[in-house]
Amino acid sequence: MLNFIQDQIFGMRWLSDLIGIVLSRLGIDTSSRIGGSLQFFIYDVTKILFLLCAMISVISYIQSFFPPERSRKIMSRFHGIGANTVGALLGTVTPFCSCSSIPIFMGFTSAGLPLGVTFSFLISSPMVDLGSLVLLISIFGIKIAVVYVVLGLVIAIAGGTLIEKLHMEDQVADFIRSSKSTVDIASPKLKMTERLIYSRDQMLSNLKKLYPYVLAGVAIGSVIHNWIPKEWVETILGSHNPLGVVLATIVGIPMYADIFSSIPIAEALLSKGALLGTILSFMMAVTTLSLPSLVMLKKAIKPKLMAVFIAICTIGIMIVGYGFNILQTILI
Repeated sequence: MLNFIQDQIFGMRWLSDLIGIVLSRLGIDTSSRIGGSLQFFIYDVTKILFLLCAMISVISYIQSFFPPERSRKIMSRFHGIGANTVGALLGTVTPFCSCSSIPIFMGFTSAGLPLGVTFSFLISSPMVDLGSLVLLISIFGIKIAVVYVVLGLVIAIAGGTLIEKLHMEDQVADFIRSSKSTVDIASPKLKMTERLIYSRDQMLSNLKKLYPYVLAGVAIGSVIHNWIPKEWVETILGSHNPLGVVLATIVGIPMYADIFSSIPIAEALLSKGALLGTILSFMMAVTTLSLPSLVMLKKAIKPKLMAVFIAICTIGIMIVGYGFNILQTILI
């Protein structure tokens, strides 16, 4: 039953078979490179966009109960590592990329929340969310998806706790520290129909922003899956290269994407023999440390704190990568 749920419901393998049948009846050989790439592209785009719309709608409905001002009030009730944990958990039901979570981070910081708590939120928001959990299950299975989410939360909590211990509040941009945040303004209570309308609008808005990256990610994945020799991937990102995790992390940083567009690339790399931890390091680097998000963050924090943030995330990502590589035989 578990395998059926994983393969047919989350993984939608029936859809891949159906697309293969349709393409074959149209005279397209799905065993060829072009036919296989076409099948991979249609299947992954359809699956990811369907799951994306469904999960954004559900998550946005949940978000309607946790606007920034309410999230701030919830986090302000906790202290120490408990506050960092709450901040990281709230990050799982907030925006889907780091660029959209940075303005909320700035609002939380200017509202007086501890710096460590706001950084736990900032790290977990793009790296771990409920939508990514479903998509990870569809590709890698339940065990890997759950472990990925747990380790992502651990990085967020540990990173925020360390930043708080370093007492780097003076490294926040002066305009944020001196500003008076409006994040604590009371929000009106919404009726169910209003929440449903909100979730629909959020789904459409996010879909417009995310679908180009999904298409690009799937296109890259289809090329890797059907055109790049398996030996090349195994040599660069397989067990023969002990620096594969480091390379994947460095390569992922300049890219700008979210976890939804990086998953099809990860799926193709895994099928070509890349190690699991190396792939997950790439995904974490893409979603957490992309250059556009770092440029935005640079406006909010000073260089010293920026360097600490990048170092914490990079080291955490690499530890997760090597850990998954060691445990790959158990998890798959």
